[in-house]
Amino acid sequence: MTQTAEEFAVRAWRDHDEEACGLPGMSLGTIRLPEVTGAACDDLWRDGVRRVALDEPVDLAATGAAAARRAVSLLSLVRELTARAVHVDWELRLPDDGEEDTWKLLSHLRPPHELANVRDAEAALYAWRTNHYLCKFLWRRGPGFLQIRDRRWGELRRFTADEAEYGAAVRALEFGADHTEVDAAVLAEFTEELLVLRVGDVAWWLPYRVNRWLQEAMAI
Repeated sequence: MTQTAEEFAVRAWRDHDEEACGLPGMSLGTIRLPEVTGAACDDLWRDGVRRVALDEPVDLAATGAAAARRAVSLLSLVRELTARAVHVDWELRLPDDGEEDTWKLLSHLRPPHELANVRDAEAALYAWRTNHYLCKFLWRRGPGFLQIRDRRWGELRRFTADEAEYGAAVRALEFGADHTEVDAAVLAEFTEELLVLRVGDVAWWLPYRVNRWLQEAMAI
C-alpha cells in the first residue's frame, strides 16, 4: 500500500530493546495514522507499542506550506511518543539557517539516530543522547493556570501563566498553527522564551504534556 500525503506510517514493536524487537511476535508491523493526535498516540500505547520507527525523515529545511505542515506533524508525533516513554527511531534535518544550536530546542525529544545539516553532527548527537531524560521540558494544565518546566539549558526555568489568552495560544499551537492565527503578543513572548519553534509559517509548541513521571510528581 502506498502512503498518502495525509497519513503517517510507523513500524512498531512491543519492546524498547532493539534485540528483543527481533524475536518472534514482537513486531506489530506497519501502523498507519490518519492524523497525529494525542489520542492516536494513546491508542498506540494501549495496543502495546513501545518502539516505533518513522518511515520518513523530519525535514525542517523543506520549503513550502505543505512540507512545513508535514514536518510539524511528524515532530508532534515524536513529541507525543516521547511523552509516553515510547522509543522513537527517527531522522532529523535541521533548517539551512546557519544556527548550530537549533537541535538544543528539540533536545527534550527522544534523540534521533541521524542528524543532518549540523557542522559536527556526531558531537551534537552524542550530547543529545547523553543528556536526554524524560520530563526534561514539559507543561501541565492546572485549574485556571498552565505551567512550563524547562531543563534543556542545564537549569530549571519555570513559567506559570493564568491569563486566558495563554491557554488559548497553547491549544492552537500544540499541533502547529499558522503564526497569524495566534495572539501576536503571546506568540512573541513564547518565542522569546524559546517555547515555540517556527517551521515556515507554522508555529509549533515545543514542550510535551506530562504523561509518564520518572518519579513522584512533587520531585520533578
